[in-house]
Amino acid sequence: MSSEQVIVQQPEQRANQLILLFHGVGDNPISMGEVGKFFAISFPQAQVISVGSPDVCDFGRGFQWFSVQGVTEQNRQSRIDAAMPAFIEIVRDWQQKTGVSPEHTTLVGFSQGTIMSLESTKVEEHLASRIIAFSGRFANLPEKPIATGTVVHFIHGEQDPVINPFQSKSAAERLKSLGCDCTLNIQAGMAHGLDSHMINTAIAHLQNDELQSQQH
Repeated sequence: MSSEQVIVQQPEQRANQLILLFHGVGDNPISMGEVGKFFAISFPQAQVISVGSPDVCDFGRGFQWFSVQGVTEQNRQSRIDAAMPAFIEIVRDWQQKTGVSPEHTTLVGFSQGTIMSLESTKVEEHLASRIIAFSGRFANLPEKPIATGTVVHFIHGEQDPVINPFQSKSAAERLKSLGCDCTLNIQAGMAHGLDSHMINTAIAHLQNDELQSQQH
């Protein structure tokens, strides 16, 4: 069980932030690394890494964070909980290697990678300050506020047939009702995938977060 990692960008000077990308089910860190290149261009001093799950996908290609064979609303949470320690360990390991604190760490997930990133906020007090949640969901909506100081940016295709955009809408509503900081963008006409507009929206949010943190 080894996890493949693609280093998209390693700045010459010490990195001022850490951007970790997490792929969807049946995918791999190489394709998610292509998305990472856009973040690298916008944040030249960031260490950008596309992280592969340690588990080979059980339906023939790529990798998975947890199995979706026979997955239900009832058993999804327990599968995520079982996979979570390894996920958190990967993030902590990169923070240690790069010397970048959680305050300057961003998790960028797509689909199952988003599910893991979102769910981590329930179990770890402070793993990252920002989460880009592309086309994902919580397994179950949080009952209490997520990790303090973590901003979540939900970005979802309006026509997504795999994970309904309602999942992002209801998650954003729940977080706001709990007093948590989040944004929601629904991309018109987009199915379960990423396009340049969605990626640019994410980058704009991160740039705005950076400006706000500098002003405080």
